[in-house]
This record gives sequence, C-alpha cells and structure tokens, in this order.
Amino acid sequence: MAKHGGFPGGMPGNMNNLMKQAQRMQRQMEEQQKELETKEFEATAGGGAVTVKISGKRELTAVKLAPEAVDPDDIEMLEDLIVAAVNEALRKVDEESQSAMNSLTGGLGGLGGLGGFGL
Repeated sequence: MAKHGGFPGGMPGNMNNLMKQAQRMQRQMEEQQKELETKEFEATAGGGAVTVKISGKRELTAVKLAPEAVDPDDIEMLEDLIVAAVNEALRKVDEESQSAMNSLTGGLGGLGGLGGFGL
C-alpha cells in the first residue's frame, strides 16, 4: 500500500510521458487534417459523363458535365450520375482521412478518445 495516496512504481513519470505522446499525436493529427484540407479529390460517373471535385474540407468545388450527359428527356439519369460522382469523391476524402489516422495510431482503432483530436 502506497503512502500518502501516491502512485506505486513511478506512475506520475509514466503519465507525463503518456500525456506528451498524446499531445504529440494531437499535433500530428491537426497537421494531417490541415494537409488533407488542401487536397482536392476527383471522381467521375457514367464513364466520364459527370466529373466532380471535392476539397479535403468535404466541399463540392466543381462539377463538369459532358454534353452527352445532358438529355432533357432524362434529367433523372443526370441527377443520379451527379450523386454517384459526389459520393465517390466523398468516399475518397474519407479513405484518405482514415489512412492518415491509421498512420498515426498504427491502426489501433480501439482508442476511443482519439475522436477528440479533430479527426
């Protein structure tokens, strides 16, 4: 039993190291998030009939339509192609974000508190 409620075995030093590691990881995650936000992700649908660009901030920045994609009698197909392209571009953003997170955590997904680090 430890005297005066202290930690046996030098625990405070280990806690300091753990806190430093957590702070370092938080800084790295913030840096990677900033880097991700500067990237642009592109996806197409309908064999290139629709092309979209999404920023790393998950904002739609561009939509390009091939003339053959614009059929006034089939607006529904164009709408579907746009949705498919946007969803694919967003998937790419998520994939890149997850890859960055895994590189920092070594794939340890069970560290519940990491979500508070901005990713």
